[in-house]
Amino acid sequence: MTNAIRHLAVGLAAAAIALLAQATPSFAFTDAQLTKGFQKTVFGAEYSSFGWQSNMVKKYTKPVRVYIDNRSKVDRRSQVRRFVLSLPRSIRGLNVAVVDSPTKANYRIYIVDKAQYKKTVRKDVYGKRAMSVPGRCLVRVISGPSGIKRSDAVIVANDGDFLFKRCLVEEVLQGLGPVNDNAGLTHSIFNDTSRHASFTKHDRYILNMLYNPKIKAGMSESDVQSVLPAVIRDARRQVR
Repeated sequence: MTNAIRHLAVGLAAAAIALLAQATPSFAFTDAQLTKGFQKTVFGAEYSSFGWQSNMVKKYTKPVRVYIDNRSKVDRRSQVRRFVLSLPRSIRGLNVAVVDSPTKANYRIYIVDKAQYKKTVRKDVYGKRAMSVPGRCLVRVISGPSGIKRSDAVIVANDGDFLFKRCLVEEVLQGLGPVNDNAGLTHSIFNDTSRHASFTKHDRYILNMLYNPKIKAGMSESDVQSVLPAVIRDARRQVR
């Protein structure tokens, strides 16, 4: 190998390393970033009506059984089913299956047209016909000290692919426990100012931390502090 070729090869290798370094910082989360992400999504709530439940860990402690209720002219059941069934591969400790009847479900996903959204939220989710309905998609989580009892997500199917994909990922995941949104979480879909429409690596960390057996339903923010370092170490082995 001539000196010129050797110098060229070294230069190309250095450039490749530099590009790789530029491409990966968003995935190299520090313990402090993961702690912050966990605190800001698991504690607090996007809607103030959540009340005292917002101050404790919310997670399913029993198998999650999902019923997909399609009411839209745009039938996206296969996309919803595919995403739901992918979750156990991404979240260690989560038991999820799709069922064929709402009576067997503790998590119901309504797929609706835009014109049906407010009516479905008022009538079928909250049972309050006069309530103000926020946003363009929504999830309601009913939880207590022993864990989540049920979740109901309402997702609009006919208002564009981006909105559908974003709502599908965000609302379904929030229905598993991290119900809060925070504008400071750049790499998270749990941020209404972000443009994410996929299950980001940051959020896979958060869900794996939440479903770690060391994190118990009903824990307060102060309760989790002593176990978070070990939980983060576990998550680093699980998230690739």
